[in-house]
Amino acid sequence: MIDCSHGNSRKDYKLQAAVCRDVLFHVRSRLPGILGVMLESNLEPGNQGWSPGQELERGVSITDACIGWEETEALLGEITETVRMGMAA
Repeated sequence: MIDCSHGNSRKDYKLQAAVCRDVLFHVRSRLPGILGVMLESNLEPGNQGWSPGQELERGVSITDACIGWEETEALLGEITETVRMGMAA
């Protein structure tokens, strides 16, 4: 399982897609041992701070910064296509 966030993206949530696509390249190249990817995802991209009494923005992480749903959905499509191609081969 490869974490596309944290150290692999240098803790920059905007790099998660590039990390994921690199993993998919290796999957298509038949690199053994890859069984999945982990993405930090939420409805909206980024993250927000929190303090008592503060109103939070809906769908935005209060911990690690995340990619948003639109980007997540696109990556899930790419992952699905890669897996389907691998199963057909």
